[in-house]
Amino acid sequence: MSYTSTSIARALDQINRSIFLPAIQRPYVWEPEQITALFDSLLKGYPISSFLFWEIEPDRRTDWEIYKFIENFRRGETHNETIEPDGREVTLVLDGQQRLTSLLIGLRGSYTTKRKYARNGSPDAWTRQRLYIDLLKAPNVEDEESDADLGITYGLRFAEHEPRSDADHLWFKLGNILDCTSDDAFDALTDRMADSLPPEATRAERRTAERNLERLYRIVWKDEVIAHYTEKDQSLDRVLDIFIRANDGGTKLSKSDLLLSMVTSKWTGVSARQEIFDLVDHLNDGLAARNSLSKDFVMKACLVLSDLDVTYKVNNFTNRNLAIIEEQWPRIKRTLEMTLRLVNSFGIDKETLSSANALMPIAYYLHNSGGGLDGSTPFEVRNAARIHRFLIGCLLNGAFSGTSDQAISASRNIIRDALSNEREFPLGELVAGLARRGRLATFNDDNVAGVTEVRYGQRQCFLALSLLYDSNNWGVTSHHIDHIIPRSLANRQALTTADIPQDRIDQVLECVDRLGNLELLLGRENLEKNSTPFDRWITTRDEGFIERHLIPNDRTLWAIERLPEFVREREHLIKERLRELTQKSSDQTDSAALTTA
Repeated sequence: MSYTSTSIARALDQINRSIFLPAIQRPYVWEPEQITALFDSLLKGYPISSFLFWEIEPDRRTDWEIYKFIENFRRGETHNETIEPDGREVTLVLDGQQRLTSLLIGLRGSYTTKRKYARNGSPDAWTRQRLYIDLLKAPNVEDEESDADLGITYGLRFAEHEPRSDADHLWFKLGNILDCTSDDAFDALTDRMADSLPPEATRAERRTAERNLERLYRIVWKDEVIAHYTEKDQSLDRVLDIFIRANDGGTKLSKSDLLLSMVTSKWTGVSARQEIFDLVDHLNDGLAARNSLSKDFVMKACLVLSDLDVTYKVNNFTNRNLAIIEEQWPRIKRTLEMTLRLVNSFGIDKETLSSANALMPIAYYLHNSGGGLDGSTPFEVRNAARIHRFLIGCLLNGAFSGTSDQAISASRNIIRDALSNEREFPLGELVAGLARRGRLATFNDDNVAGVTEVRYGQRQCFLALSLLYDSNNWGVTSHHIDHIIPRSLANRQALTTADIPQDRIDQVLECVDRLGNLELLLGRENLEKNSTPFDRWITTRDEGFIERHLIPNDRTLWAIERLPEFVREREHLIKERLRELTQKSSDQTDSAALTTA
């Protein structure tokens, strides 16, 4: 990387002429003390770190919302003024906004703050201050008025009016040094300064004033203290990555934070940042179940639901696309809430939703099929069941894990094509389409065994068990994961007392938390069952309980010492159930193919 250096005066001359700020920059936040500390460092010859610029090619200037630097800063008003880039050379500052703005304020502008204890409505509540330096203050001598405890030893101070000079102080407004456009102009300024010294000034005081003024002149006009690297690549994503890395010393930045800044600058009438934040909060904490979705999920969903390129990169958030998203935003909000309400009704929430991207095809279907599936019509019940099977299959198989843009895009195309013929959720077509791309959303002989390896306490446990039942409304009422043969009976001491061999006890203990010994019960039922042996508790259930829960009919397997055989037989029944679901998906695919033909 090759760095270029320039002086402060030359840099300031280009600010708001060819050097501007991109929308991804956060507001100016420095306090007056930080500005004086910056100038103190410069006067001492300390480095102030490098800067990072981005040179924009003329045909890309309209891709970004571009802002001016703030010259006259008023605390609490952090909105920079936008500019039109037409006819300008444009270089954007990726790293160094706070420092450059501070230099601009200190030398050319002002800092307006509220007076202490002043009322907001008072016309005198605010004070507009400029930066001054006491030329008679020797930097190596501390006094009572200095900010030595802050490390500031030059006599720098913000003031509303030029402080009164006297025998001990000679105040000079820093911005006046910008008038010294040549050495001759500086010599003339030095002469005027010398003439303004009090007659009683000592030779040492004269030298101090001259050295301070000359030091200020040198750091502004002579020393090339602005060392910057200029990025010329026009890839927005490369530049965004550079920006994130360059700014990782403070509050951590994310791609969504920066994209939100871009979106907010483009939308009119509403604050995109607040809208998206509010929606994320509502989806996570405002529904019947708790969820854990991110700003990135919502912004990616905007691309998916607006039929734009689904890749979550800066290049896809162009002015045109942002306008499309803004127009679609009310519908997008409704769709995402509808999607989460449906998924939560399945009992899937922050604890069990292992991939938020798996929601994208569901959201797209709901967005374009005409409404939610929260009713009891045959159509709603049928398609809610299909979506449930699809989502569980995707989550258990990781169909949308890793880089899933192609899977999302393919799913969207399949749903779009299917909806051109009918409103049914295209479960079979989705399963087949994802399989062609090496992503499983159902179960076959190769992966069905993996489902039965899920154990109690794992995140996938509820997902796997929910597939065993025709019902999918596990989020409507409280449910528990229950050990069919009670866990409390799998006690080594009790089993030893019952004269069960140790190797058999080891097998029992290994099987107690396997999927084959687990079922879903209503919370009330599970509390009633507690540690009751299954062969006694089952007598209190209805005749269809055993079939619904895929319990082996052989009652001899219900004893604790037969738990390994019970689990093996029940996991066989579970695999058969999963194969039936797979066959249903295949039948739907064949039916769709025949309909198309």
